[in-house]
Amino acid sequence: MNSQRPPTARAIATAVFNRFNPMRNYAAPILNKLLPQTIEKQRATDLVFGTIRNRLAIDLVITKLADCPVERIPPKLLNIIRIGVYELIFNSATPEYSIINEAVENAKAIAGRKRTGFVNAVLRQITRHIQNRQISLSSVYDERTLPQTPLAGCRFDKDILPDPQESPAEYLAAAFSLPGWLIADWLAEFGAEKTQNICFASNRKPGIYARPNILKTTLQQFSEKFRQANIDYEITPDGAMLKIKSPKTVPELPGFAQGLFTVQDITASYPVNMLSPAADWRILDLCAAPGTKTTQLAELTGDKAKIIATDTDKKRLEKVTENTARLGLNSISTIEYENLQKTFDTASFDAVLLDVPCSNTGVLARRIEARYRIRPGTIKDLAKTQAELLQTAAAMLKPKGKICYSTCSIQKDENADLIKNFLRLNPAFELESELLTLPSAETFDHDGGYVAILNRNA
Repeated sequence: MNSQRPPTARAIATAVFNRFNPMRNYAAPILNKLLPQTIEKQRATDLVFGTIRNRLAIDLVITKLADCPVERIPPKLLNIIRIGVYELIFNSATPEYSIINEAVENAKAIAGRKRTGFVNAVLRQITRHIQNRQISLSSVYDERTLPQTPLAGCRFDKDILPDPQESPAEYLAAAFSLPGWLIADWLAEFGAEKTQNICFASNRKPGIYARPNILKTTLQQFSEKFRQANIDYEITPDGAMLKIKSPKTVPELPGFAQGLFTVQDITASYPVNMLSPAADWRILDLCAAPGTKTTQLAELTGDKAKIIATDTDKKRLEKVTENTARLGLNSISTIEYENLQKTFDTASFDAVLLDVPCSNTGVLARRIEARYRIRPGTIKDLAKTQAELLQTAAAMLKPKGKICYSTCSIQKDENADLIKNFLRLNPAFELESELLTLPSAETFDHDGGYVAILNRNA
């Protein structure tokens, strides 16, 4: 990186990928350490996350159009090429010459002048095969068009994808860089149209939604603060949140430091709303970190309920305390998980919020590494853990109490099937309501997830 001026977004993205492996670590912590070096923070974030979301498709393009299997390319050069291909395909407004020229310069800085010719040749070969960097998809899906959004795609002059009619699972897996077995599961469960929508939602740039702290402000007051700061926003259809359109980072937004809002996806807000917590309840949040739903519980109960937050991850549990303090909430206490049953008697809570660890198949746009790590056996192992946590929650609940079980998965093994099995084994409980939300890439985009409210009768 040039020490005389701030590094570009592409240079930052390259530095991230030189330290990143999707099977071993996470990109966000690496990126967050490097972002202060550049003024192009939003662009660098897009390049990193967008390239990771679409990496399998990018590698397919490199292999098929440049006739160069990615396994043969030195890793540092491959990272530069991947970023360039991502921009060529998914950032159609960025000029080709800008993409290629800076890729060559980054290659020179990292690998020396002798390797720049290779990077230049690969990217130019790919551009020669691009017929149109952005065309209307309409209802046409074929082997030559890589989908970008539900409305547009990048068109090539030769086949790069499997035939969507003959091999729909293979086509969607290749086009959206997702596991084939997972696509097959979705097709069997949801059908072709919904599965295609899930794929687009899994590769979208997720919207940022702000949940106003109703103890400190109203939606009208909160939105006026954004208007005065010239920050573009939209109010969600239910009138509960703002979708923020701003290049600023969240801590830089007006009202954040004062605890006026919390960032939360629309779907993630459903579990607590469905629970309808009361001010006189004692509530246990069993998997609380980082506290987004915990603080929502406090806000909806007027900060008058007694809320106990715990988590097996002690470091992440500290985030609950931080968020509670920022929002000015007094009804939340944290306790380390191993001390929970020593401190509280069993059957002592009116409600238990159980937002369990899961496969993240509803939030693949945000949990960007999950698509490379998830395996069929992973879901079976998670379902076992989830069932154990559900039994723990049941033991902590008073008669007539409620469990709010939630995941950010859309797999039935972690959701409806698991709940059915729990009810079969625990006749004292009944299902009050359940909701499966599939992820969406529409204007008010959102993640996927599942909620079940269980009542204990005795």
